[in-house]
Amino acid sequence: MILVGGEALVDLVPAPGTRAGELGALRPLPGGGPYNVAITVGRLGGPVRFLSRLSTDSFGEALVQRLQLSGVDTGMVQRGPEPTTLAIAGIGPDGSARYSFYVQGTADREVRHPGPLPEDVTIVSLGTLSLALEPGASHYEQLLRDHAAGNGLVVLDPNIRPALVTPAYRERFASWLPDIGLLKLSIEDAAWLADGDPHQAVKGWLEQGPAAVVLTRGADGIVVHTAAGDQVAVPTPPTTVVDTIGAGDTVHGALLHWLHTSGVSTPDALRAVDAEEWRKALDFAARAAAVTVSRAGAEPPYAAELVVQP
Repeated sequence: MILVGGEALVDLVPAPGTRAGELGALRPLPGGGPYNVAITVGRLGGPVRFLSRLSTDSFGEALVQRLQLSGVDTGMVQRGPEPTTLAIAGIGPDGSARYSFYVQGTADREVRHPGPLPEDVTIVSLGTLSLALEPGASHYEQLLRDHAAGNGLVVLDPNIRPALVTPAYRERFASWLPDIGLLKLSIEDAAWLADGDPHQAVKGWLEQGPAAVVLTRGADGIVVHTAAGDQVAVPTPPTTVVDTIGAGDTVHGALLHWLHTSGVSTPDALRAVDAEEWRKALDFAARAAAVTVSRAGAEPPYAAELVVQP
């Protein structure tokens, strides 16, 4: 079982046809990095459970229903009366998204450590705002350390939002590295965390704990660097980009699905993955993300839309 922990929110996205310089209608779409990751795993057919605190407001109800319709177990979702986090998304000419957030007093910040995890949980996936905003961040951080201490596999995507993090976050990130099995992040996030050359930083990160670091590079594809010294890259499949919302989350979710189907559930097992298997994993993730960017909002593919490869 894969446990994905983190925020669920509502993206307010400009409706199609909004002209430059105008404040057009905003479409509310479900989102949040970890939420999108869980949706991806569920739609691809992987066993996945979501951990967060969701509001009892109408947005929260819709978020829970979408999880369930996508095959995600919501048994560990906490509920509360606080409002749902909102993200205002602006879409650039190339389909890239930029965000501003409304996070004060929202439900997902109030999540609490669930206690000992069910025995069926083998992989824990965390990231994005949930590891940056207190008080919830400390609870997720403790969950990360607890799972790693039991030789469980931890997968992390920092998914940096510069408007909500300070340079001090770099030190906190560095403290997690010994407990992370797989680090997945965009090349832009890697540059921010490194405060310099991301490729040079990857080498140092690998020396501190992770078995592998996966970098997404937009139109330039995906590359993995492993602790064994392998470097494998795959191109971005041709597609028509509507927007890039949820693209990196889809890569993350697809990699989690691949880990499960390949029987990789410990850091040692991940270290044993060879270059050819990594090529299959990255190709699968790239094809899944190509589907997501071809439609508006974070709409990861279902298994039937892909030729699923273990």
